[in-house]
Amino acid sequence: MAVPGTERKGSCFWCLKAVKWIPVLFIITIVAWSYYAYVIQLCLITVENTIAQIFYFIFFHLFFFMFCWSYAQTIFTDIGRVPNNFRLAEADFEAYLHHNDSLELQNRILENCSKNLPVTNVTIGGTVRFCDKCKMIKPDRTHHCSVCGECVLKMDHHCPWINNCVCFTNYKFFVLFLGYALLYCIYICLTSLPYFIAFWKIMFQGDLQGMGSFHILFLFFVAIMFGVSLMSLFGYHCYLVLENRTTLEAFRPPSFRGVGADKYGFHLGRFKNFKEVFGEDAKTWFLPVSTSLGDGIQYPIHSRLLQGPTYYSMDNTQNSLGDGISFPQRNMDEDQEGLLHEHPFDEEELRYP
Repeated sequence: MAVPGTERKGSCFWCLKAVKWIPVLFIITIVAWSYYAYVIQLCLITVENTIAQIFYFIFFHLFFFMFCWSYAQTIFTDIGRVPNNFRLAEADFEAYLHHNDSLELQNRILENCSKNLPVTNVTIGGTVRFCDKCKMIKPDRTHHCSVCGECVLKMDHHCPWINNCVCFTNYKFFVLFLGYALLYCIYICLTSLPYFIAFWKIMFQGDLQGMGSFHILFLFFVAIMFGVSLMSLFGYHCYLVLENRTTLEAFRPPSFRGVGADKYGFHLGRFKNFKEVFGEDAKTWFLPVSTSLGDGIQYPIHSRLLQGPTYYSMDNTQNSLGDGISFPQRNMDEDQEGLLHEHPFDEEELRYP
């Protein structure tokens, strides 16, 4: 995604940006070849039964369309921007730099600048999370991406296969992309298996002729290879969705002010965790359209973690439909499921900080 100020970069910068698209072009090439191998070589040339041809053709294009739609959404959805009120004023930043020999004075400046911001996450040492590259206080779950060159809302990881960060704005699309890619591979494997076995036997007899047979053989192998890889990755991200964690938070639990590290800090119960990513409307859960709850800045946390008397009730919580900045008001139902049984503290009311 475009980074502010890139128009002033030199030719080397743009060459590097072009190189970053190579993994995406590789995936597109593989998908385009799989379309040719399945539709032309398998459906139109190899399969002789007309009913089977129609069945294979229709369902293949259904999975193919959903896969391509979710993949495109994952690639081209903007990572969002941290609001300007998190950015330090020039005078405050100059004062911050001036006291670079005193961490206590620097933290005092950051504390003063963040006192009116909805920030609950802190560093391991308990200080305000600050990005000196972007000159801004980091909202909860926000991290700086060295590849994108800016702070990213609810950053999960930077994925070279989409040339984009997986984050608040496109995490739903990323999970759907993995799911539909897995279904795409499974469908190809199951429907091409009888023809793969037949061609495999013929090949060992030395009678295999024509490139079409080799296309189908390689199509099955490629689908198996990608399917196995996608199965583990998709399963892991399903786990993260149900736990309400990012990949970064799975490796290092977020720290909360006055409490410390707590990997269950954003856990709302599995169904609510699912709805945080996929939205309230079940009809749009499996469509790659923006329905994630929240604004990318504030997230519901367990009341045990709240410090101080001021907070927003979950009965009057504001969330966005996924633009990362502005958000309408919504109500969240009482959690009927509760937290996971292994949660280290008793179930209490969940509220926004």
